[in-house]
Amino acid sequence: MTTTIALPPTIDGLSTIASQYDLVLSDVWGVLHNGMKAHPAASAALMAIRRQGVPVVLISNAPRQSPVVVGQLDRLGIPRAAYDAVVTSGDVSRDYIRTRPGEPVHHVGPKRDLVIFEDIGTRLVGIDEAAYVVCTGLVDDRSETPDDYTERLERMRARNLFFVCGNPDKVVEVGDSLIYCAGAIGDRYQSMGGEVLYAGKPFEPAYETCFGFAERITGKPVDRTRVLAIGDAMRTDVAGAARMGIDCLFLAEGIHAELLLGPDGLKPAGLAALVAETGLHPRYVMPRLTW
Repeated sequence: MTTTIALPPTIDGLSTIASQYDLVLSDVWGVLHNGMKAHPAASAALMAIRRQGVPVVLISNAPRQSPVVVGQLDRLGIPRAAYDAVVTSGDVSRDYIRTRPGEPVHHVGPKRDLVIFEDIGTRLVGIDEAAYVVCTGLVDDRSETPDDYTERLERMRARNLFFVCGNPDKVVEVGDSLIYCAGAIGDRYQSMGGEVLYAGKPFEPAYETCFGFAERITGKPVDRTRVLAIGDAMRTDVAGAARMGIDCLFLAEGIHAELLLGPDGLKPAGLAALVAETGLHPRYVMPRLTW
């Protein structure tokens, strides 16, 4: 007997559901841009809902602190009028690092992510000297895969090092390609029995920081029944919304685009397969964010 998967409704635009919400938490990469170019219609949609008095907080698994992400958005031409605040995995990682002042850290990731350690007195060392590990990504995410980190992870595990995953995403869309992120390394380490802190979606600390911003903006507590998360990743955006008890608008254009989009638009069979595989049910679906 074949089980029919109940699919979330597909909506034509954010305007059709805007009146249901008092706060929007929007993903960045995959919603507002693809790493190389901005999606102007998405920015326009967020600006439109802000004009209706709904604050927008961007919640990103970027392993760099929020001012760095704001600079990237500026360079891509994404208007600051599209959002009220930004919360990143880098912010959450830095909060953790501050709880271990002076302890030596082993960093795994590209040099561009070293900004995460700025101005907090951290000493970067090799694996054998480290008290714990902070991973912000693959050193060369264009040529390496998680398999290239097996030996290093085994050395970390032998020392039972605590592992801070500064970007829980497994992959991210860059133009038309998918590249590995820190989440793929963190998952490997966890599968080896290592202890991992995922500093971002779908876990609570990043969302609680967003709620704090929203409460300062609105002057009132957040009603989670009137919060909408927007994102393109089942594992982080939809799972995080489910964990926090808030609705999610799931976008098919992003890391799942090959499965979910065809020449005629959204592919229901692909969506059904993804829902069945993950057990996650977004509240609404759109091909891409528009007003």
